[in-house]
Amino acid sequence: MRFVIITGLSGAGKSQAIKYMEDFGFYCIDNLPPTLIPKFAELCHQSQGTLDKIALVIDIRGGMFFDDLSSSLEDLGKLGYKYEILFLDASDATLIKRFKETRRAHPLLADGSIGEGIASEREKLKYLKQRATNIIDTTGLIPSQLKNELKNIYVEGNISDNLIISIVSFGFKHGIPLDADLVFDVRFLPNPFYVEELRNFTGNDIKVRDYVMNSLVSVEFSNKLNDMIDFLIPHYIKEGKNRLVIAVGCTGGRHRSVTIAHILYNYLKEKGYRVLISNRDISPYRGREG
Repeated sequence: MRFVIITGLSGAGKSQAIKYMEDFGFYCIDNLPPTLIPKFAELCHQSQGTLDKIALVIDIRGGMFFDDLSSSLEDLGKLGYKYEILFLDASDATLIKRFKETRRAHPLLADGSIGEGIASEREKLKYLKQRATNIIDTTGLIPSQLKNELKNIYVEGNISDNLIISIVSFGFKHGIPLDADLVFDVRFLPNPFYVEELRNFTGNDIKVRDYVMNSLVSVEFSNKLNDMIDFLIPHYIKEGKNRLVIAVGCTGGRHRSVTIAHILYNYLKEKGYRVLISNRDISPYRGREG
């Protein structure tokens, strides 16, 4: 029996996650009082395989009942039931933005600031995050990407660590991505913007990639970048980092940065890492240098 407890920060995507888990064949319950978890696990165990995939959302909406979660997890262990904890997280800025968009009050501080509510909730959930089997940071993730991450974990089972690598191409003219952990400037590489027949294409087009990579400097840089990321990733994983954002920038964010970002994406994908890619400034075309 696979028994998954989904928890995490309010606004981090738990409601969306439980819908996807149901799509994957899990029997799902949202906001079950924690004191009922051991009894429910026993009932599932007695179903003789009828209920063999369970997902429960447990979070601070339970109010005072949520405080019983720790003892309920201990009871599960004593009864010999194995369980997993999926913890959904996101940056404070992302959570605040989501609350403002939905015009919801934070469940911990309905009359206070959203930021104070988030801080209080983080402190309350700290022990759960430390015990989590899997952590997904939904900052910057669109729903389909969250679904793919859940599918990777609970359907395909291809997990080696909790690190999600997000690669984003961008243009310095439009500003550096605020959530970037690593920023690489590729404005020294050959620029297709100055080739008239390539100007209106992007790094997603093979003719642009061939032009950029038809240079020893580009090839050498790409190889050195791969080596550096290979060196860094194990250290980030060891430190417990669950999301790494690698930003690759050129002038306009349409040609060189897109090319290098996709080469790095393919390289890391082939090595088995959980990696996402986005091209922030590729559209619309503004006639700017790329």
